[in-house]
Amino acid sequence: MNLLLPILATLIWAASTVVNRMAVGLIDPAAISFYRWLVAAVVITPFVLTKAWNVRRTIRTHLAKLFALGCLGMSLYQSLAYFAAYSVTATSMGLILATMPMLTVLLAIALLRARPTAGTLAGALISFLGLAWLISTGDLAALFRQGMGKGEFMMLMASLSYALYCVLVKRWQIPLPTWVSLYVQILCGTLVLVPPFLLAPSAELTNDNLPLVLFAGLFASAMAPGLWMRGLVSLGAEKTAALMNLVPLFTAMLAITLLGETLHLYHAVGGGLILLGIALGQMSRRRVADSPLS
Repeated sequence: MNLLLPILATLIWAASTVVNRMAVGLIDPAAISFYRWLVAAVVITPFVLTKAWNVRRTIRTHLAKLFALGCLGMSLYQSLAYFAAYSVTATSMGLILATMPMLTVLLAIALLRARPTAGTLAGALISFLGLAWLISTGDLAALFRQGMGKGEFMMLMASLSYALYCVLVKRWQIPLPTWVSLYVQILCGTLVLVPPFLLAPSAELTNDNLPLVLFAGLFASAMAPGLWMRGLVSLGAEKTAALMNLVPLFTAMLAITLLGETLHLYHAVGGGLILLGIALGQMSRRRVADSPLS
């Protein structure tokens, strides 16, 4: 059971990436981003509000940092993914997001003054070679000639945004209970999403898009982080973190099954190199941050 909970969390996050693709044409990206976190905030409020009120002075002291984390981990990260879904397959999105651990390590070198090992640097190089192979669909020369596509660039920025979020969580060490900290971040992230929501061409909830919004808000944003944190407590950070490598695998399986996507050779080669680099890096250092995906 201890192992099942974080695995279920990775499955939910993989399904969330597939939902990003399913939402294309059914709801504006700015609208689903806002609704998602609004639903999560409403669901979490009854369980956390009293605790948050009791530590309101600490929240006030660290509000600027909590706001920055909410912008990075909630509003920016997921919004970029929803916009990228218009031009990137769910399979590729999952594999690009798999670069997040290596991006976290590289940012930690700069911001936390972490000392990289030879294995960490080699792992990063292999992962980014895999990313280049994936983005270029197996034609690296074309990538140098034409550059990165808009959707792929947004997914990479989404991954970078969350990697920076993880590093700042580690660096700032805000003295708040985990759920209270996440709750305030969600409120801040939701607030940031109000202007783009109001400017969205259409924000109407329909029978077609409402299930996607509810899944994103209830399961991916509210339930999965709780399952992940239970795994951190029962299994430990190192064992739980290793399970994150299941996300791109689950994403590809769900995308093929639910969306009819085709797994190409460049997916296998690029994804394999990304995961190989991550594995090499994880064997060479301790994980920088264990914050759950949003």
